[in-house]
Amino acid sequence: MLRNVLDQRPDVVVIGAGVAGCVLAARLSEDPGRSVLVLEAGPVPRDLSEFPPELLDARLVPGAWAECRAVQHHAVHLTPDRPYSVPRGRVLGGSGTVNGGYFVRARREDFERWSAAGGADWSYDRMLPVLRLLETDLDYGADPVHGDRGPVRVRRTDLRHPAVAAFAAAADELGLPDEPDKNAQSPPGFGPVPTNAVDGRRINTGVSYLLEALGRPNLTVIGGCRVHEIVVRRGRATGVVIEHGGRRDLLEAGEIVLCAGAFGSAHLLHRSGIGPGAMLRAADIPVVLDSPAVGARFSDHPQVVVEWTPRGDVAEPVGSWFGGALHVSSSDGQYPGDLEILQSLVPMAGLTTGRPAVPGAPLAFLVSAQAPRTDGSLRTRSAEITIPMDIDYRYLRTTDDRRRLREAVRVTADLLASRAFREVSSGRLEPGAAILDDDRRLDHWIRARLGTAQHTCGTVPMGPADDPRAAVDPSGRLHGLCGLRVADTSILPTAPLRGPAATAVLVGEFIAGAMRHDAASGTRGHNGG
Repeated sequence: MLRNVLDQRPDVVVIGAGVAGCVLAARLSEDPGRSVLVLEAGPVPRDLSEFPPELLDARLVPGAWAECRAVQHHAVHLTPDRPYSVPRGRVLGGSGTVNGGYFVRARREDFERWSAAGGADWSYDRMLPVLRLLETDLDYGADPVHGDRGPVRVRRTDLRHPAVAAFAAAADELGLPDEPDKNAQSPPGFGPVPTNAVDGRRINTGVSYLLEALGRPNLTVIGGCRVHEIVVRRGRATGVVIEHGGRRDLLEAGEIVLCAGAFGSAHLLHRSGIGPGAMLRAADIPVVLDSPAVGARFSDHPQVVVEWTPRGDVAEPVGSWFGGALHVSSSDGQYPGDLEILQSLVPMAGLTTGRPAVPGAPLAFLVSAQAPRTDGSLRTRSAEITIPMDIDYRYLRTTDDRRRLREAVRVTADLLASRAFREVSSGRLEPGAAILDDDRRLDHWIRARLGTAQHTCGTVPMGPADDPRAAVDPSGRLHGLCGLRVADTSILPTAPLRGPAATAVLVGEFIAGAMRHDAASGTRGHNGG
């Protein structure tokens, strides 16, 4: 198949069949006059039955397993003294195939920040029709906020499980509001989690978008294909150097779209000589385009786990590992609902080993501070694909970072101490009262247990061409080059106040629409910066 493709020069090459890449390729190939080639480093099942069952089971989180073959692990530092391993999906559907199935929209405040960089098209009111277009909301159907004809089926978690009912009652006891629909921009509070999991099956965009399109003669999807470099000639991206079956080839294309994820897209740009000039020269990579913003910073959210002991056996989850979710605002009130307390109905010992139930094990809340932050950075050390980047999250550097996470842990402790939650719990495991009441000791406890919410955005951020903090325009076109776009969460200047899975689908839809518009107007791939 690949030999035939090499001779044909496809109109568009999409690098990465992840969440956004599957969306983009499916939408672009709706135009029978446009040939689309998708290159994916991982395996590409051609039918739902070819997916390993564990990748579809919504009670499991394959990305949390140390030995999952559908995952690539990145060695990172969350703080200078906190090394960590961060997973990313390497299979059709990308991280959407191995994540939790969380499908919550960004908040209106997120779109306000993004539109400040990307213009009015990135406002919530302009994006709402696209959000409705991509979904079939099985709980609300078609209304001014929700859609009923899109590829992604959305179902909210069941609140009848005893532990979830206790969570709801505890939030009410603390005077926190209900938020029955977390995709409706209501005031933050307690509610079910919107998911792309239906009847116990997590449906990634490879299934919901791309499998339906595989029969189109103008769409080709190739798995097991690594992209080493983007080739640039006279200011235009003209092709890619690929490796497939142990052989390297040059593949020419009319336009190239990077959908390799927030780490992968920036890393490929760096290896191709596109990024901060000084960093590239230090890595002995010839500078093709000095683009200071590529990998200079990224946005993500710190997270810790607070565990509690159930009274007796707890019912095994049926449809999803998620229970309820609570969003509350930190004390400065700057970002409404910036603290997230997400309930797991599967013990951590089960999430990390692929078991939906572990009798006698404690259950957990995943506690995150989700205010926008852009402290992370990527540094490429070599043009060789096998040499990993230096990835530094730089969590807990500021007093606000530490304060927000302390507040989130303390709210979780208040919930566990409530009369309502004591009906199902015999208490939290950690932190103890002496630690909880002391800022310095609680900071130490958090630092020793720190994780990340896996919400990486902003490695190739959008913004005006004259802004050194921006690398692409609002449609993902790289400033300073023609024929090259980025279409994944890399382009979001900051991570949203909610997990970015739904926004990654939105990015794929939006940039596909922009590319269709550009083709119709005769401006395909042009962006001189």
